[in-house]
Amino acid sequence: MTLDATHNPLAHSWVESANDPCCDFPIQNLPFGRFRLGPHAEWRAGVAIGAQVLDLQQAGLLDSADMAAVMALSASQRRALRHRLFEGLRSGSHLQSHWELALFVRSEVEIGLPCPVGDYTDFYTGIHHATTVGKLFRPDAPLLPNYHWVPIGYHGRASSIAASGQCFHRPHGQVMAAGDSAPQLLPTRRMDYELELAIWVAQGNALGEPVCMQQAEDHVWGLSLLNDWSARDVQAWEYQPLGPFLAKNFATTVSPWVVTLDALAPFRSKPLRPADAPQPLPYLDSPANRSSGAFDIELEVWLQTAAMQAAGLAAQRLSQSNYLDACWTLAQLLAHHTVNGCNLRAGDVLGTGTLSGPQAEQGGSLLELSQGGKLPLTLHNGEQRTFLEDGDTVILKAYAERAGARRIGFGECRGTVLAARV
Repeated sequence: MTLDATHNPLAHSWVESANDPCCDFPIQNLPFGRFRLGPHAEWRAGVAIGAQVLDLQQAGLLDSADMAAVMALSASQRRALRHRLFEGLRSGSHLQSHWELALFVRSEVEIGLPCPVGDYTDFYTGIHHATTVGKLFRPDAPLLPNYHWVPIGYHGRASSIAASGQCFHRPHGQVMAAGDSAPQLLPTRRMDYELELAIWVAQGNALGEPVCMQQAEDHVWGLSLLNDWSARDVQAWEYQPLGPFLAKNFATTVSPWVVTLDALAPFRSKPLRPADAPQPLPYLDSPANRSSGAFDIELEVWLQTAAMQAAGLAAQRLSQSNYLDACWTLAQLLAHHTVNGCNLRAGDVLGTGTLSGPQAEQGGSLLELSQGGKLPLTLHNGEQRTFLEDGDTVILKAYAERAGARRIGFGECRGTVLAARV
Protein backbone atom coordinates (compact mmCIF):
# COMPACT_ATOMS: atom_id res chain seq x y z
CA MET A 1 0.00 0.00 0.00
CA THR A 2 1.85 3.06 -1.30
CA LEU A 3 1.36 6.76 -0.71
CA ASP A 4 -0.33 8.83 -3.40
CA ALA A 5 -1.89 12.25 -3.96
CA THR A 6 -4.65 11.56 -1.42
CA HIS A 7 -2.02 11.59 1.35
CA ASN A 8 -0.56 14.98 0.44
CA PRO A 9 -0.49 16.85 3.79
CA LEU A 10 -0.74 20.19 1.99
CA ALA A 11 -4.01 19.33 0.23
CA HIS A 12 -7.00 21.42 1.33
CA SER A 13 -10.74 21.01 0.92
CA TRP A 14 -13.42 23.50 -0.05
CA VAL A 15 -15.17 22.23 3.10
CA GLU A 16 -13.43 24.75 5.37
CA SER A 17 -13.93 22.83 8.63
CA ALA A 18 -11.82 20.01 7.19
CA ASN A 19 -8.77 22.30 7.03
CA ASP A 20 -8.56 22.83 10.79
CA PRO A 21 -5.29 21.17 11.94
CA CYS A 22 -7.14 19.69 14.93
CA CYS A 23 -9.89 18.23 12.79
CA ASP A 24 -10.33 14.44 12.98
CA PHE A 25 -11.67 14.22 9.44
CA PRO A 26 -9.50 16.17 6.97
CA ILE A 27 -9.58 15.43 3.26
CA GLN A 28 -6.75 12.93 3.77
CA ASN A 29 -9.01 10.78 5.99
CA LEU A 30 -12.45 10.30 4.34
CA PRO A 31 -13.89 7.65 6.72
CA PHE A 32 -17.14 5.83 5.91
CA GLY A 33 -20.27 5.54 8.01
CA ARG A 34 -24.06 5.80 8.00
CA PHE A 35 -26.41 8.63 8.93
CA ARG A 36 -30.07 9.54 8.69
CA LEU A 37 -32.11 12.72 8.90
CA GLY A 38 -34.49 11.51 11.60
CA PRO A 39 -35.35 8.51 13.80
CA HIS A 40 -37.69 7.03 11.18
CA ALA A 41 -35.74 7.96 8.06
CA GLU A 42 -33.70 5.53 5.97
CA TRP A 43 -30.01 5.12 6.66
CA ARG A 44 -27.69 6.74 4.12
CA ALA A 45 -24.11 5.89 3.24
CA GLY A 46 -21.81 8.81 3.96
CA VAL A 47 -18.25 10.03 4.32
CA ALA A 48 -17.18 12.38 7.12
CA ILE A 49 -15.38 15.53 5.97
CA GLY A 50 -14.62 18.17 8.58
CA ALA A 51 -17.77 18.91 10.57
CA GLN A 52 -20.01 17.60 7.79
CA VAL A 53 -20.97 14.37 6.09
CA LEU A 54 -21.30 13.78 2.34
CA ASP A 55 -24.23 11.67 1.13
CA LEU A 56 -22.58 9.24 -1.30
CA GLN A 57 -25.72 8.47 -3.27
CA GLN A 58 -26.80 12.09 -3.57
CA ALA A 59 -23.28 12.98 -4.73
CA GLY A 60 -23.60 10.41 -7.51
CA LEU A 61 -20.93 8.08 -6.14
CA LEU A 62 -23.23 5.15 -5.31
CA ASP A 63 -26.35 3.80 -6.98
CA SER A 64 -28.02 3.14 -3.62
CA ALA A 65 -27.90 4.37 -0.05
CA ASP A 66 -26.91 0.91 1.20
CA MET A 67 -23.45 0.77 2.77
CA ALA A 68 -23.25 -2.82 1.58
CA ALA A 69 -22.47 -1.41 -1.86
CA VAL A 70 -19.22 0.06 -0.51
CA MET A 71 -18.30 -3.08 1.40
CA ALA A 72 -18.88 -5.27 -1.67
CA LEU A 73 -16.26 -3.34 -3.63
CA SER A 74 -12.85 -4.88 -4.14
CA ALA A 75 -9.83 -3.24 -2.51
CA SER A 76 -8.88 -1.56 -5.80
CA GLN A 77 -12.45 -0.31 -6.29
CA ARG A 78 -12.55 1.08 -2.76
CA ARG A 79 -9.26 2.84 -3.46
CA ALA A 80 -10.69 4.30 -6.68
CA LEU A 81 -13.71 5.59 -4.72
CA ARG A 82 -11.33 7.26 -2.27
CA HIS A 83 -9.61 9.04 -5.16
CA ARG A 84 -12.95 10.25 -6.56
CA LEU A 85 -13.92 11.59 -3.16
CA PHE A 86 -10.57 13.33 -2.74
CA GLU A 87 -10.75 14.99 -6.16
CA GLY A 88 -14.33 16.10 -5.62
CA LEU A 89 -13.71 17.56 -2.16
CA ARG A 90 -10.37 19.25 -2.73
CA SER A 91 -10.12 23.00 -3.16
CA GLY A 92 -10.90 24.10 -6.70
CA SER A 93 -12.92 21.02 -7.62
CA HIS A 94 -15.53 21.57 -10.34
CA LEU A 95 -17.87 19.33 -8.33
CA GLN A 96 -18.17 21.77 -5.43
CA SER A 97 -21.46 23.35 -6.48
CA HIS A 98 -23.02 19.93 -7.05
CA TRP A 99 -21.66 18.23 -3.93
CA GLU A 100 -22.54 21.13 -1.64
CA LEU A 101 -26.16 19.99 -2.05
CA ALA A 102 -25.19 16.55 -0.72
CA LEU A 103 -23.52 17.85 2.45
CA PHE A 104 -25.13 17.69 5.90
CA VAL A 105 -23.88 19.03 9.23
CA ARG A 106 -22.85 16.01 11.30
CA SER A 107 -24.17 17.43 14.56
CA GLU A 108 -27.62 17.85 12.99
CA VAL A 109 -28.07 14.27 11.76
CA GLU A 110 -28.25 10.91 13.53
CA ILE A 111 -25.10 8.83 13.20
CA GLY A 112 -25.45 5.06 13.53
CA LEU A 113 -23.45 1.89 13.18
CA PRO A 114 -21.35 1.91 10.00
CA CYS A 115 -23.32 -1.15 8.87
CA PRO A 116 -25.32 -3.99 10.41
CA VAL A 117 -22.98 -6.30 12.33
CA GLY A 118 -23.22 -9.99 11.50
CA ASP A 119 -20.66 -11.61 13.79
CA TYR A 120 -18.22 -10.34 16.40
CA THR A 121 -14.95 -11.92 17.51
CA ASP A 122 -12.85 -10.40 20.26
CA PHE A 123 -9.13 -11.12 20.34
CA TYR A 124 -6.50 -10.71 23.08
CA THR A 125 -3.61 -9.07 21.21
CA GLY A 126 -2.61 -6.50 23.85
CA ILE A 127 0.44 -8.16 25.36
CA HIS A 128 0.83 -5.58 28.14
CA HIS A 129 -2.82 -5.99 29.11
CA ALA A 130 -2.49 -9.77 29.05
CA THR A 131 0.66 -9.62 31.16
CA THR A 132 -0.73 -7.21 33.77
CA VAL A 133 -4.01 -9.07 34.14
CA GLY A 134 -2.18 -12.39 34.14
CA LYS A 135 -0.03 -11.24 37.06
CA LEU A 136 -3.17 -10.58 39.11
CA PHE A 137 -4.10 -14.26 38.88
CA ARG A 138 -0.84 -16.05 38.00
CA PRO A 139 2.08 -13.97 39.37
CA ASP A 140 4.69 -16.56 38.38
CA ALA A 141 3.37 -17.24 34.86
CA PRO A 142 1.20 -14.33 33.65
CA LEU A 143 1.27 -15.38 29.98
CA LEU A 144 0.05 -18.87 29.15
CA PRO A 145 2.34 -20.97 26.89
CA ASN A 146 0.21 -20.49 23.77
CA TYR A 147 0.12 -16.68 23.87
CA HIS A 148 3.04 -16.03 21.50
CA TRP A 149 1.99 -18.81 19.14
CA VAL A 150 -1.73 -18.36 18.53
CA PRO A 151 -3.92 -15.23 18.42
CA ILE A 152 -6.30 -15.84 21.33
CA GLY A 153 -9.95 -14.92 20.76
CA TYR A 154 -13.55 -15.72 21.59
CA HIS A 155 -16.85 -15.20 19.82
CA GLY A 156 -18.82 -12.25 21.21
CA ARG A 157 -22.38 -11.04 20.85
CA ALA A 158 -23.09 -8.91 17.76
CA SER A 159 -26.65 -7.96 18.71
CA SER A 160 -25.54 -5.68 21.57
CA ILE A 161 -23.02 -3.66 19.53
CA ALA A 162 -24.12 0.00 19.22
CA ALA A 163 -22.66 3.26 17.97
CA SER A 164 -21.03 5.96 20.09
CA GLY A 165 -23.50 7.50 22.53
CA GLN A 166 -24.72 4.13 23.77
CA CYS A 167 -26.25 4.13 27.26
CA PHE A 168 -26.80 0.81 29.03
CA HIS A 169 -27.96 -0.37 32.44
CA ARG A 170 -25.50 -1.92 34.85
CA PRO A 171 -25.81 -5.65 34.13
CA HIS A 172 -26.80 -8.42 36.50
CA GLY A 173 -24.93 -11.70 36.69
CA GLN A 174 -23.86 -14.47 39.02
CA VAL A 175 -21.21 -13.30 41.46
CA MET A 176 -19.29 -15.48 43.90
CA ALA A 177 -18.13 -13.23 46.73
CA ALA A 178 -15.03 -14.08 48.73
CA GLY A 179 -15.89 -16.43 51.60
CA ASP A 180 -19.36 -17.33 50.24
CA SER A 181 -20.35 -20.94 49.57
CA ALA A 182 -22.83 -20.11 46.79
CA PRO A 183 -23.07 -17.37 44.15
CA GLN A 184 -25.75 -14.68 44.01
CA LEU A 185 -27.45 -12.91 41.13
CA LEU A 186 -26.41 -9.26 41.59
CA PRO A 187 -25.75 -6.08 39.63
CA THR A 188 -22.02 -6.04 38.91
CA ARG A 189 -19.92 -4.08 41.41
CA ARG A 190 -16.84 -4.14 39.18
CA MET A 191 -17.99 -2.45 35.98
CA ASP A 192 -15.09 -1.81 33.62
CA TYR A 193 -14.23 -0.60 30.12
CA GLU A 194 -11.67 -1.94 27.65
CA LEU A 195 -9.83 0.21 25.13
CA GLU A 196 -9.80 -1.59 21.78
CA LEU A 197 -9.93 -1.12 18.03
CA ALA A 198 -12.55 -2.73 15.79
CA ILE A 199 -11.46 -4.30 12.51
CA TRP A 200 -14.35 -4.15 10.04
CA VAL A 201 -14.52 -6.90 7.43
CA ALA A 202 -15.32 -5.86 3.85
CA GLN A 203 -15.40 -8.72 1.39
CA GLY A 204 -15.82 -12.07 3.07
CA ASN A 205 -14.48 -15.48 2.12
CA ALA A 206 -16.28 -18.66 1.12
CA LEU A 207 -16.81 -21.37 3.71
CA GLY A 208 -13.81 -23.68 3.68
CA GLU A 209 -11.49 -21.22 1.90
CA PRO A 210 -8.85 -19.65 4.17
CA VAL A 211 -7.54 -16.14 3.52
CA CYS A 212 -3.76 -16.03 3.27
CA MET A 213 -1.59 -13.30 4.76
CA GLN A 214 -0.88 -11.78 1.35
CA GLN A 215 -4.61 -11.19 0.77
CA ALA A 216 -5.80 -10.56 4.32
CA GLU A 217 -5.81 -6.75 4.21
CA ASP A 218 -7.88 -6.77 1.01
CA HIS A 219 -10.68 -8.16 3.18
CA VAL A 220 -10.43 -5.32 5.72
CA TRP A 221 -12.69 -2.28 5.26
CA GLY A 222 -10.99 -0.28 8.01
CA LEU A 223 -10.75 0.46 11.72
CA SER A 224 -12.82 2.18 14.37
CA LEU A 225 -12.65 2.40 18.15
CA LEU A 226 -14.29 -0.28 20.30
CA ASN A 227 -15.17 -0.36 24.00
CA ASP A 228 -15.59 -3.92 25.23
CA TRP A 229 -17.49 -3.21 28.46
CA SER A 230 -16.78 -5.86 31.11
CA ALA A 231 -18.37 -6.92 34.39
CA ARG A 232 -15.23 -8.15 36.15
CA ASP A 233 -16.85 -9.91 39.11
CA VAL A 234 -19.25 -11.79 36.82
CA GLN A 235 -16.33 -12.62 34.53
CA ALA A 236 -14.20 -14.04 37.35
CA TRP A 237 -16.91 -16.56 38.28
CA GLU A 238 -18.20 -17.62 34.86
CA TYR A 239 -15.21 -17.60 32.53
CA GLN A 240 -13.81 -21.00 33.55
CA PRO A 241 -13.60 -23.18 31.52
CA LEU A 242 -15.09 -21.66 28.35
CA GLY A 243 -14.38 -17.93 28.64
CA PRO A 244 -16.51 -14.75 28.75
CA PHE A 245 -20.30 -14.87 28.49
CA LEU A 246 -22.68 -12.59 30.42
CA ALA A 247 -19.74 -10.50 31.62
CA LYS A 248 -19.27 -9.20 28.08
CA ASN A 249 -22.43 -9.60 25.99
CA PHE A 250 -24.63 -6.85 27.46
CA ALA A 251 -23.02 -3.92 25.54
CA THR A 252 -20.19 -3.11 23.15
CA THR A 253 -19.71 0.43 21.83
CA VAL A 254 -17.96 1.39 18.59
CA SER A 255 -17.10 4.74 17.06
CA PRO A 256 -19.29 5.26 13.97
CA TRP A 257 -16.69 6.18 11.31
CA VAL A 258 -14.56 3.49 9.67
CA VAL A 259 -11.07 4.82 8.91
CA THR A 260 -9.74 2.95 5.90
CA LEU A 261 -6.32 1.32 5.69
CA ASP A 262 -5.59 3.61 2.73
CA ALA A 263 -6.02 6.65 4.98
CA LEU A 264 -3.65 5.05 7.50
CA ALA A 265 -0.94 4.21 4.94
CA PRO A 266 1.43 7.00 6.13
CA PHE A 267 1.39 5.50 9.63
CA ARG A 268 2.45 1.95 8.85
CA SER A 269 5.22 0.51 10.96
CA LYS A 270 7.17 -2.64 11.65
CA PRO A 271 5.44 -4.84 14.26
CA LEU A 272 7.10 -4.70 17.69
CA ARG A 273 7.37 -8.41 18.41
CA PRO A 274 9.30 -9.17 21.63
CA ALA A 275 12.87 -10.32 20.95
CA ASP A 276 12.40 -13.48 23.02
CA ALA A 277 9.09 -14.43 21.38
CA PRO A 278 9.06 -17.30 18.86
CA GLN A 279 8.56 -16.44 15.22
CA PRO A 280 4.97 -16.99 14.03
CA LEU A 281 4.07 -20.11 12.07
CA PRO A 282 4.32 -19.69 8.28
CA TYR A 283 0.59 -19.11 7.78
CA LEU A 284 0.86 -16.05 10.06
CA ASP A 285 3.93 -14.62 8.36
CA SER A 286 4.70 -12.59 5.25
CA PRO A 287 7.45 -10.17 4.15
CA ALA A 288 4.97 -7.28 3.98
CA ASN A 289 3.67 -7.97 7.46
CA ARG A 290 7.18 -8.16 8.90
CA SER A 291 8.14 -4.81 7.38
CA SER A 292 4.97 -2.75 7.75
CA GLY A 293 2.05 -4.77 9.11
CA ALA A 294 1.49 -2.58 12.19
CA PHE A 295 -0.06 0.89 12.51
CA ASP A 296 1.15 3.78 14.70
CA ILE A 297 -2.15 4.87 16.27
CA GLU A 298 -2.33 6.78 19.56
CA LEU A 299 -5.17 5.70 21.85
CA GLU A 300 -6.72 7.51 24.81
CA VAL A 301 -9.32 6.85 27.52
CA TRP A 302 -11.24 9.75 29.08
CA LEU A 303 -13.73 9.69 31.96
CA GLN A 304 -16.48 12.16 32.81
CA THR A 305 -18.36 11.32 36.00
CA ALA A 306 -21.90 12.45 36.71
CA ALA A 307 -20.50 14.94 39.26
CA MET A 308 -18.12 16.36 36.65
CA GLN A 309 -20.96 16.80 34.20
CA ALA A 310 -23.18 18.47 36.80
CA ALA A 311 -20.38 20.89 37.69
CA GLY A 312 -19.62 21.67 34.07
CA LEU A 313 -16.20 20.01 34.27
CA ALA A 314 -14.61 18.44 31.22
CA ALA A 315 -13.68 14.78 31.05
CA GLN A 316 -10.32 13.68 32.47
CA ARG A 317 -7.85 11.57 30.54
CA LEU A 318 -7.09 8.33 32.38
CA SER A 319 -4.56 6.68 30.08
CA GLN A 320 -2.80 6.76 26.72
CA SER A 321 -1.34 3.87 24.72
CA ASN A 322 -0.53 2.87 21.13
CA TYR A 323 -1.68 0.16 18.72
CA LEU A 324 1.99 -0.62 17.99
CA ASP A 325 2.14 -2.57 21.25
CA ALA A 326 -0.27 -5.25 20.02
CA CYS A 327 1.24 -8.72 19.77
CA TRP A 328 -0.54 -9.59 16.50
CA THR A 329 -1.34 -7.48 13.42
CA LEU A 330 -4.78 -7.17 11.86
CA ALA A 331 -3.65 -9.30 8.88
CA GLN A 332 -2.60 -12.07 11.26
CA LEU A 333 -5.95 -11.93 13.05
CA LEU A 334 -7.89 -12.29 9.83
CA ALA A 335 -5.64 -15.04 8.48
CA HIS A 336 -5.87 -16.99 11.73
CA HIS A 337 -9.66 -16.56 11.94
CA THR A 338 -10.09 -18.19 8.53
CA VAL A 339 -7.29 -20.79 8.50
CA ASN A 340 -9.75 -23.51 9.56
CA GLY A 341 -12.16 -22.54 6.77
CA CYS A 342 -14.33 -20.17 8.86
CA ASN A 343 -16.23 -17.85 6.53
CA LEU A 344 -16.13 -14.16 7.43
CA ARG A 345 -18.81 -11.90 6.00
CA ALA A 346 -19.02 -8.22 5.16
CA GLY A 347 -19.89 -6.32 8.32
CA ASP A 348 -18.22 -8.74 10.72
CA VAL A 349 -16.21 -7.10 13.51
CA LEU A 350 -12.93 -8.33 14.95
CA GLY A 351 -11.91 -6.66 18.23
CA THR A 352 -8.20 -6.32 18.86
CA GLY A 353 -8.42 -6.91 22.59
CA THR A 354 -7.43 -4.34 25.20
CA LEU A 355 -4.56 -2.15 23.97
CA SER A 356 -2.47 -1.16 26.97
CA GLY A 357 1.03 0.31 27.05
CA PRO A 358 4.11 -1.00 28.85
CA GLN A 359 3.86 1.47 31.76
CA ALA A 360 1.50 1.03 34.71
CA GLU A 361 -0.30 4.29 33.88
CA GLN A 362 -0.98 3.07 30.33
CA GLY A 363 -3.54 0.43 31.25
CA GLY A 364 -6.47 0.18 28.86
CA SER A 365 -8.89 -0.81 31.64
CA LEU A 366 -9.61 0.09 35.25
CA LEU A 367 -8.76 -3.48 36.20
CA GLU A 368 -5.15 -2.62 35.35
CA LEU A 369 -5.08 1.01 36.51
CA SER A 370 -6.49 0.11 39.94
CA GLN A 371 -4.53 -3.18 40.16
CA GLY A 372 -7.64 -5.25 40.48
CA GLY A 373 -9.44 -2.68 42.63
CA LYS A 374 -6.67 -2.40 45.23
CA LEU A 375 -5.47 1.13 44.34
CA PRO A 376 -8.26 3.69 43.77
CA LEU A 377 -7.67 6.39 41.17
CA THR A 378 -8.13 9.92 42.51
CA LEU A 379 -9.68 12.23 39.91
CA HIS A 380 -9.07 15.96 39.54
CA ASN A 381 -12.32 16.82 41.36
CA GLY A 382 -11.46 14.59 44.33
CA GLU A 383 -13.64 11.63 43.38
CA GLN A 384 -12.11 8.17 43.43
CA ARG A 385 -12.64 5.17 41.20
CA THR A 386 -11.61 1.53 41.28
CA PHE A 387 -14.37 0.58 38.86
CA LEU A 388 -17.11 2.53 37.09
CA GLU A 389 -20.08 3.98 38.94
CA ASP A 390 -23.56 4.80 37.68
CA GLY A 391 -23.58 7.94 35.53
CA ASP A 392 -19.95 7.57 34.43
CA THR A 393 -19.28 8.30 30.77
CA VAL A 394 -16.21 6.73 29.15
CA ILE A 395 -14.84 8.35 25.99
CA LEU A 396 -12.30 6.60 23.79
CA LYS A 397 -10.25 8.65 21.30
CA ALA A 398 -7.62 7.76 18.70
CA TYR A 399 -5.49 9.51 16.13
CA ALA A 400 -2.50 8.85 13.91
CA GLU A 401 0.13 11.59 13.77
CA ARG A 402 3.55 11.64 12.14
CA ALA A 403 5.90 14.22 10.62
CA GLY A 404 5.17 14.76 6.94
CA ALA A 405 1.58 13.52 7.16
CA ARG A 406 -1.79 15.04 8.01
CA ARG A 407 -3.23 14.01 11.36
CA ILE A 408 -5.94 11.35 10.97
CA GLY A 409 -8.56 11.08 13.73
CA PHE A 410 -11.16 8.45 14.57
CA GLY A 411 -13.80 10.57 16.28
CA GLU A 412 -15.19 9.58 19.67
CA CYS A 413 -16.44 6.30 21.09
CA ARG A 414 -18.67 7.38 23.98
CA GLY A 415 -20.76 5.29 26.35
CA THR A 416 -22.54 5.83 29.69
CA VAL A 417 -23.28 3.41 32.52
CA LEU A 418 -26.84 3.73 33.88
CA ALA A 419 -28.15 2.32 37.14
CA ALA A 420 -29.10 -1.35 37.18
CA ARG A 421 -32.73 -2.19 36.48
CA VAL A 422 -34.61 -3.11 39.64
